[in-house]
Amino acid sequence: MEDDPPFLSPGVKLRSPQVRKRQRTDYSDRYIPAREGVNLQAGFSLMPEASTIGMGSLDSSPRGLPRASSENELDVQRIEDANRTFSQVLRSELFGDQVPDDSPGGSSIGSLAPSALSFDHVSSTRPSSVASSLASGPITPPRGAASYFDLHSGIPGPSTPKRNLFTFMSPSARQKKQPAMTQDGTTLDVENELFSLSPVRVQSQKLLLSPRKQLRSISKVPFRVLDAPELADDFYLNLVDWSSTNVLGVGLARSVYLWNAVSGSVSKLCQLPDNDLVTSVTWLQEGKYIAVGSHRGIVQIYDADVERKIRAMDGHSSRVGSLAWHGHILSSGSRDKSILLRDVRAPGPYFRRLTGHKQEICGLKWSFEDDKLASGGNDNKLFVWDTMSDAPLLKFNDHVAAVKAIAWSPHQRGILASGGGTADQRIKFWNTMTGRMLSEIDTGSQVCNLIWSKNSNEIVSAHGYSQNQIAIWKYPSLRQVTALTGHTCRVLYLAISPDGQTIVSGAGDETLRFWNVFGKGRPEYREITLLDVVPQLR
Repeated sequence: MEDDPPFLSPGVKLRSPQVRKRQRTDYSDRYIPAREGVNLQAGFSLMPEASTIGMGSLDSSPRGLPRASSENELDVQRIEDANRTFSQVLRSELFGDQVPDDSPGGSSIGSLAPSALSFDHVSSTRPSSVASSLASGPITPPRGAASYFDLHSGIPGPSTPKRNLFTFMSPSARQKKQPAMTQDGTTLDVENELFSLSPVRVQSQKLLLSPRKQLRSISKVPFRVLDAPELADDFYLNLVDWSSTNVLGVGLARSVYLWNAVSGSVSKLCQLPDNDLVTSVTWLQEGKYIAVGSHRGIVQIYDADVERKIRAMDGHSSRVGSLAWHGHILSSGSRDKSILLRDVRAPGPYFRRLTGHKQEICGLKWSFEDDKLASGGNDNKLFVWDTMSDAPLLKFNDHVAAVKAIAWSPHQRGILASGGGTADQRIKFWNTMTGRMLSEIDTGSQVCNLIWSKNSNEIVSAHGYSQNQIAIWKYPSLRQVTALTGHTCRVLYLAISPDGQTIVSGAGDETLRFWNVFGKGRPEYREITLLDVVPQLR
């Protein structure tokens, strides 16, 4: 038997070391955040605005060219308003009475918003002390600091007043009495959360019930639809026009019909021979006379009041697809590539022929201020003419498709808008005073017609392939206000009512749709001159 080790006592047996048991860890799929040591007010104040999260600019595009977006401006405004309301309610629910305010002049406890901080503490701090504090480590901005830069530079800024300087009410009158009721001699506060059945606080309820700015609303459903059988689905024709006397003229096949917007009555103005068709219709500014262009190249003038033809003028060898009045001068554009200027007071059919386009003339519009005529053709050219010259005053060759849609701005002198066909799909804005293009926008579809609003600086565009819609754009921001859909064919014709509130659209689906899109315009103010007073003298 071997001897026991000298350091062990006799009879003591060796034992193996105990193995430490691992502690069992319980895992859960539920996450409970720890809010200890977290300044919710500071964190909430440093959050970006909700309206800027996940929303890009509607005017940006990879090529730097504005492009039509599926989100129009009215929808964006509604989303921003909803996000703003949700953010305010969330602040009220999180912080109660001490709601951090990031608006100018606001103040709150613990908020780091620059507008909520004052400069009283910073103005008394020397730069040397601030530098020493920076060297020692990070510091917490004191309550009342204007910003991080002002805090560490020692430069005082404009202090925010802690009270309203324009308060003319006594403190007792400013305090609102809380509604209360008495039960068994005990006064109960009815606004206490214990008696509220609402899931949100009283402050949030007041916020949700407070009056808000009414956003602009444009109905996307036409308020009236008229059948227009045999309305031609031809891109180069102009068959709808609205007079200043609130009468709509429409060319259907061989006939011209007049629809009175006040009474709703319909009458047939004229009917061309069997071998002819109506190709263009336009009203004189005063609204009594209407000019009708035909497929045979004849231009006729009718008195709408008595429904009688006054005059017929020739001069074109092919169809007249566009007409435009300018006082007593009537211009006509034809497939024979020429433009004729006619003085309806003179016995001759025309006094000047303008040539320059290489293909059919499909758009004509006179400017409001001066004697300038804009013409668009199937040769992708846009010309601006002066009545005193036979040569174009300006030539624009930027479009890559037929230019039918032309519109002069009634709000700014010399601004001309033009739209291109299927291969172009762009609306371009020109300054005819300088001869330069101001801006353009890619609409994503064929531009068939353009018309400016009379009451606001907005422009309406009618589109064909492939969207068949009507779009409203703000100028000069070129942001899409809204888009109106409903036509099943390309929208070729546009006209606006005399009051500027309603537009009518015509399409190849043989329907006329009326849309109420603009509000009432301001009454025009005009100074009374001596010329206005003289006729009243007896």
